[in-house]
Amino acid sequence: MIDLTTVLMGPLATRMLGDHGAEVIRVESTDGDSTRNGLPRRNEGMSGFSLNLQRNKKSLSIDLKNDRGYEVMLSLVQTADVIVTNMRSQALERLKLDEASLNLVNPKMIYCRANGFASDGPYGEKAAYDDAIQAASGLAALFSSTTGQPTYVPAVIADKVTGLHIVQAVMAALIHRFKTGVAQNIEVPMFETMVSFNLVEHLRGAAFEPSEGPFGYERLLTPARKPYQTADGYVAILPYTDKNYEDFFTFIDEPLLAEDPRFKSHNDRVAHTTELYELIDNAARNFTTAAWLEFCDRVSIPAAAVLDLANLDDDRHLSEVELVQIATHPSEGKYKYVRDPVIYSESSTELRLHAPRLGEHSAELLSELGYSEETISDLIADGVVKKA
Repeated sequence: MIDLTTVLMGPLATRMLGDHGAEVIRVESTDGDSTRNGLPRRNEGMSGFSLNLQRNKKSLSIDLKNDRGYEVMLSLVQTADVIVTNMRSQALERLKLDEASLNLVNPKMIYCRANGFASDGPYGEKAAYDDAIQAASGLAALFSSTTGQPTYVPAVIADKVTGLHIVQAVMAALIHRFKTGVAQNIEVPMFETMVSFNLVEHLRGAAFEPSEGPFGYERLLTPARKPYQTADGYVAILPYTDKNYEDFFTFIDEPLLAEDPRFKSHNDRVAHTTELYELIDNAARNFTTAAWLEFCDRVSIPAAAVLDLANLDDDRHLSEVELVQIATHPSEGKYKYVRDPVIYSESSTELRLHAPRLGEHSAELLSELGYSEETISDLIADGVVKKA
C-alpha cells in the first residue's frame, strides 16, 4: 500500500491499515511534511505527533517533480495493491499521479483520494483543513445552541472521522476486488462525510418531507447538557431508561418525580430535557463524585468521572488494559505508544515498525524494486532520493 498523504487524515487512515497488517510504504518529499517536522521533538523530522501517526510504515523519500523520481514512483505503483492520497486533484494531475494516469500503469491497483469536497461539486477545488470542514459541515454551528456562538471541537475531528471512512472504503474495495477481480477508484470527501456524520442524530423530524418536527436532537442542544459539578469535582450522569430514572429519583429523595408527566417516558424526558438536566445539575452538588459513581454503577446508570487526558495514567481501567504503553524507539528513545483499541481473538494489531526517519527505507525499497546499488547511490547523490 502506498501512502501518499500528509498532515493527519490520510496518515491516520494508513496507520490503521498498517496496524491491521498492510505493508504501508509512505512516499514522502525530501523535506517531509508538517507533522513530521513539528515540535516538540528530540531529533529533526521526528516530532511527537509523528511517533504514533507513522508507525507500522516504511519511508521512501523521493522528489516527485524530478523525472527520475517520477520513474521510481511508477515502479512502486506497478507493485501496489492500494494507493491512498489526500493531495488535491490539480496537483496530482500536474505530477501525473492522478487516477487516470495511474490506472494505466496498474489497473489492478485501488486508488483512494480524500479531499475536502467531492470533485463534481462547485466546491471541488477548494482548499480544506479540519477547522474549515467543522464550519462548513454544520458542526461548529451546533454549539450556538449550547454556548451562544459557533465553536470548534477542540480536536481534529473532521480529519479523524474522514480517516475512518478511508479505512472502511479501502477495505470494502479490497473485498470487492477479491470477489470480482476488479479494482476501482474511490473518492472520500471530508465535507460530505462530516455532514452525513452530523445528520445521523440531528435530522430528526426533518427526515420527513414535509417536516414532522424541528431540526436537531433537543437533548444534545440544551446548554444544560454538560458534566455536572459534584461536591468535589465533576461527573457525567446519564440515566436513560425508565428504570434508571426511577432509581435516580429515589436516590435524590424525589421518588414521585418518576410519575411526573414531564419525566415519565423517554419522549416526555426529551421534550423537557433542559428542566430535567437542570434538576440533575442541582442534585449532583449534594454528593461527591465517588458517591455518584458508586450509586450509578450499582444500579447500572451510565456515569463517569471527567478525565483530564494529561492525567490518563491515573485511570485504573486504561492502566489495566494497557491502551498506552511505553515503547523504545531506535533513535527517539522511550515514548508513549497508543495501541489500536480493537481487540481481536485471532488478528494482531501489534507494533511491528516504529515510525521511520525520513527516507529510512529508501535504499531497501529501491533494491526490492530492482534498482542496482550504483543507481541507488546516484539517485541519493543527486538529491532525487533521500536516505536517512
